[in-house]
Amino acid sequence: MPSVKNPNGPSKNRLAARTATARKQSAKQLARKTQASQHKISKADARRGARPGLLPTSGPHAAVSAKKARKLERKMGYALKRKLEADGEVEMKDVSGETDAKATKQQKKREADGEDMAVDMDNIS
Repeated sequence: MPSVKNPNGPSKNRLAARTATARKQSAKQLARKTQASQHKISKADARRGARPGLLPTSGPHAAVSAKKARKLERKMGYALKRKLEADGEVEMKDVSGETDAKATKQQKKREADGEDMAVDMDNIS
């Protein structure tokens, strides 16, 4: 009697497809593992949505909004001023206050005299 394939087993095509799928899955898993070791994103951050190039949406490593960044910048500036005052260094005040007052007086005087830049509308060519 000739040998006949078991009709209850998977076909050659199914077996080939299964091995190809398994090969692809193991390759993907290996790629994910090497990529994770390159970027070194913690598991906790990854759970919060962190990916390579993306910060988590919450937690200590989350991205700071623009509004909060401005507030933090302001607070850091105040802290720096306090530190400088504690060290005894005083920031120099701007001397241009006197020159600004003189400039505004001269500008008011020009307006009163009528020397303001008048444009001759008749000779526009």
